[in-house]
Amino acid sequence: MEEKNITMSDSRTKGVVIAGLSGGSGKSVIAVGLAAAWVRAGHTVAPFKKGPDYIDAGWLQSAAGRPCYNLDPYLFSAETISRSFQHRSAGVDLAIVEGNRGVFDGVTAHGGYSTAELALQLDLPVLLVVNCTKMTRTVAALIQGCISFEPELRVAGVILNQVATGRQQTIITEAVHHYTDIKVLGSLPRMVKDIFPMRHLGMIPYQEYDGTAEALDNLAHMASEYIDMAGVEALMSPVCTTVKPEEVHKSIEQLGGRTKIGVVQDTAFQFYYPENLEALEQYGAELVTINALEDEGLPQLDGLYIGGGFPETSAARLAENASFRQSVKAAAAAGLPIYAECGGLIYLGKELIIDGLRYPLAGVFDVVFGMSKKPQAHGYSIFTAEGKNPFYPRGFTAKGHEFRYSTVLEYHGKSEDLVLRMERGTGFLDGQDGLTSGNVLALYTHLHAEGTPQWALYFTRKCAEYHRKRCAAT
Repeated sequence: MEEKNITMSDSRTKGVVIAGLSGGSGKSVIAVGLAAAWVRAGHTVAPFKKGPDYIDAGWLQSAAGRPCYNLDPYLFSAETISRSFQHRSAGVDLAIVEGNRGVFDGVTAHGGYSTAELALQLDLPVLLVVNCTKMTRTVAALIQGCISFEPELRVAGVILNQVATGRQQTIITEAVHHYTDIKVLGSLPRMVKDIFPMRHLGMIPYQEYDGTAEALDNLAHMASEYIDMAGVEALMSPVCTTVKPEEVHKSIEQLGGRTKIGVVQDTAFQFYYPENLEALEQYGAELVTINALEDEGLPQLDGLYIGGGFPETSAARLAENASFRQSVKAAAAAGLPIYAECGGLIYLGKELIIDGLRYPLAGVFDVVFGMSKKPQAHGYSIFTAEGKNPFYPRGFTAKGHEFRYSTVLEYHGKSEDLVLRMERGTGFLDGQDGLTSGNVLALYTHLHAEGTPQWALYFTRKCAEYHRKRCAAT
């Protein structure tokens, strides 16, 4: 597969990284608010999210009206990050990169894979969001500390968040301007209640929330009222963008031609990286949206992809749709290639128990799941394929991440039956992940196609094989 990039030296695109001093600083409020306000002002905005995240990225996508792509220095190479950012920023006015955690927080003590590292790699300035709760002059010290900590990092502006009074705002602004060269470009008042609906993993996905349009309107209005929008635009740096021509994958016919892959997308299953779906399409897949809550059964497919989400919040509706559950089980038994991640893994189990109530699931695997109030796995992971499975060759290693509150209550197999060994992370049981049956692989680990490009190749190859056999039998 050959790919040529056309550099746009006269690109009009400008970019910025929005970072905070910690999680909960208000980065998402600012990033989504700015995106929504700029779109309403007639700008085109390309949103990006640093690190493994579906929910924040979904809100950014909703605000910008275009896919939000992830940039993850742990999962992707520096070359991949630059290429993705440059391709997907081409032709827009403004590119926003929302960081994660604190600006210098990474996987190592030296800040490896941090938001700061990403900003330096992309050569973008940083707009710093500071939660000012119960602080005044100390805010200036924190900002000056960030400037001195990594002088190469361009902290270009600051937005004050959760400011209680006009007096507090005045003192902080005067202190910042006196002790630093950084401009205060906005001051958001303390909110009585969260604009975003919240849940244990952070914000509720916009797909589940009935008030998404109102929330975006409120955030756009807030940004326009409390942030110096022109000042933020002025600090943004030009982005060297590239145009990515239409890719022609010569291997499509070698894989067996075009295939039809169902993607379960509803309020229970929403966690899909747009890059993953695009990668499947680039390998010849026609994607068909499936609704596990409303569809009576699966249509004729060559493969099925069930991503993550919150099946627990829709457990009753998933259980009630018995015909769809039965069709998934029958398709799995008939050899349909199925790839299921996290929430998808749960759905292929036997039951989900919540508050003592038992909800039947698809029953592909004899596993009973429950829900915990505490995180069961949260962070980066690495697995190596050890056992026979429909997609990954033995010895194949991939980086991913885990993000769940679910627990395995009953499993009558053995850990040796699981085909993926966790080099890092929790997995399904005893440091292993990956339940398999026929052409089904279900795992807790989430993969990103930019970090594991073989994923789309292996999946579509199996789907093409199934397609050929199905056509030969008819």
